[in-house]
Amino acid sequence: MKCIFCGHMESKVIDTRCSEDNTYIRRRRECLNCSQRFTSYERVEIIPQMVVKKDGTRQPFNRDKLLNGLLRACEKRPVSLEQLEMIIDDVENLIRNTPKHEIPTNKIGEFVTEQLRKIDEVSYVRFSSVYKQFKDVNSFMEELNELINKKKL
Repeated sequence: MKCIFCGHMESKVIDTRCSEDNTYIRRRRECLNCSQRFTSYERVEIIPQMVVKKDGTRQPFNRDKLLNGLLRACEKRPVSLEQLEMIIDDVENLIRNTPKHEIPTNKIGEFVTEQLRKIDEVSYVRFSSVYKQFKDVNSFMEELNELINKKKL
């Protein structure tokens, strides 16, 4: 930490305290060059996780929006809320691990459909029908046939 008095780049921490609401850390420091004391405050920088929509606009990732879509797809199916929360946690980790902390909606859709396919095929088809926006019955049937063929293997 740079000393505010002499500009020296090294100091030692004398005391550390968390704020009452745990939003920052207060550190009392002493410059190793001039022995002057000063206080620094540290906050965690939260980088928003963004979703890039099909039209190119960006929105903050919304857990609730994804959960609502998953709940609709899994309605009356043997899929637990815990399983859905795990999928959403995995999506958040996926976004966090991308270089710009943003991800296109189609990547989220592909990831979620793959996870649902492993858990419940009916929920997978329901979610896919909204995510993939089938244009007609034939494209929907192609998806079902692909699912059936993979199941045979």
